[in-house]
Amino acid sequence: MRISAKFLMAAFVLAGLAACSPEVGSEKWCANMKEKPKGEWTANEATDFAKHCLL
Repeated sequence: MRISAKFLMAAFVLAGLAACSPEVGSEKWCANMKEKPKGEWTANEATDFAKHCLL
């Protein structure tokens, strides 16, 4: 029982860390978008990049 409880705790921690992403418009988000291939951008990402990172 203790092993499964530790496993579940570790799984929740890892899932929480993996789900974190920088806030749209932040310097880190802009840097990540500059590294991401333009063909993989969504229309919303392109609009947000233009609003927050270029202007």
